[in-house]
Amino acid sequence: MSKPWFIIVNPSSGNRNTSQQWEEIQQLLNTKKIDFSFVFTQFSKHEIELVDKAILDGFRNIISIGGDGTLHHVVNGIMRQRYVKTSDITIAVIPQGTGNDWIKTYNIPNDVEKAIEIISKKKTILQDIGVLETENKTVSYFNNVAGLGYDGYIVNKLKTLKRFGSIAYLLSGLAGLLLYKKSVFKIIFDDRILETNCLMTIFGLCKFSGGGMQFTKDVNSTDGLFDITIAKNLNLFDLVFNLPKLYSGKIVHHKKIETYKTKEITVIPQTTKPFIQADGELIGTGKVSVKIIEKAINFIVN
Repeated sequence: MSKPWFIIVNPSSGNRNTSQQWEEIQQLLNTKKIDFSFVFTQFSKHEIELVDKAILDGFRNIISIGGDGTLHHVVNGIMRQRYVKTSDITIAVIPQGTGNDWIKTYNIPNDVEKAIEIISKKKTILQDIGVLETENKTVSYFNNVAGLGYDGYIVNKLKTLKRFGSIAYLLSGLAGLLLYKKSVFKIIFDDRILETNCLMTIFGLCKFSGGGMQFTKDVNSTDGLFDITIAKNLNLFDLVFNLPKLYSGKIVHHKKIETYKTKEITVIPQTTKPFIQADGELIGTGKVSVKIIEKAINFIVN
């Protein structure tokens, strides 16, 4: 008999459509003979508490129903608990959110029935996880992409625009083009110290962020390395002219962008305190140190 799944449902994800679809999701899970218990989140970051209790109760398989934020908090719950090795836990995703960027790396469709079909096949990958610490000692784990600067500004702006659905990312990006002011970043990794006027610095485990944009170059979510992208003195014209390249991934070849691979990196803004984001969630502002945890959690993939 297969081990049961613990399902965490975020009813406010996807412009609050998830709660309406829950009955259909249950029927599809039952059709596939997937044994499960479930709970609805009731407040922000409730997933962290729910995961902790589920693991304490013996669950090792968790389904996240929501968007990238829901998955982010589920991952943080797993990484923070101390009952079992994190690599003993498996996560699956039934996407219901606004951006759903993490699933794109693994070709998981934004379709409930197809996502459940993938879960039933039980194909997994043991993925690396990132951990970042801000200057005020806030610690957060991430499973997709983190960064600071322009992308953090977009995430902050997105809070007021999510009601517009998937177009919210584009609206936030346009607002950032007009209003975000670049900062000088001191970037330290391996034997390098770079100091440059910087639009943003990205730490990538997977390919997509910001509603389908690709700022990372050669990501491999299991190689124990971050894909670092340093977007230097890009201006409004650069971004508008290269907008299609933000979505195709070709933006990384721009002469004002540098890419690297590393296990650990620290970024110290010199002139401002830009927003830091992880998986589309605001974490803090200012200085950030980032490390990789190799092969940390199993994920169901296509």
